[in-house]
Amino acid sequence: MAEHTEESAAAQEGAAIQDPATAKNAQLLALLQRLFGADTFTDVEEPYGLLTVTTTRERIHEIIAGLQQDQELQLHFLTTMCGIHYPEQEGKELGMIYHLHSLVNNIRLRIKIFFPIADPVVPTLTDLYATANWMEREAYDFFGIIFTGHPNLIRILNVEDMDYHPMRREYALEDGTREDKTDLFFGR
Repeated sequence: MAEHTEESAAAQEGAAIQDPATAKNAQLLALLQRLFGADTFTDVEEPYGLLTVTTTRERIHEIIAGLQQDQELQLHFLTTMCGIHYPEQEGKELGMIYHLHSLVNNIRLRIKIFFPIADPVVPTLTDLYATANWMEREAYDFFGIIFTGHPNLIRILNVEDMDYHPMRREYALEDGTREDKTDLFFGR
């Protein structure tokens, strides 16, 4: 049994060596740790071959500015940034996800940050990427995340006088009092 485990571990290592995406991600992670420090990034993952790291909101602006200005990486394209809400993670209920892309080097990187819902403040990236303007307004509109330094932080899709943020997981998906619908017909 132990031999089988050792063989499968060796096979996985061999597959990782042969996979160019894994090798590219390892190089990118090493470069990130060299630029910003080994303890800057936590929860390093590679879902679907996309290097994903977690950092803090206090360092996010510095890190993304550094990545944008780095001549080797050339991460000049902010593909997307969006809010997330995990109400079960106490002290880390809200978060932001940033997707950066180098069109020149075909490098993709996902960076996550988490923070308490009681203090939903994050620095703006509008001084780095013009596209951050509307994406930050969307995160503000749907999740209530406040971006310090944003030039026009107002709702983008919902009416201004809304007093809640509809994408937070605080609301039931369906009306529990409905009688016209039975679970029998919906595969539940």
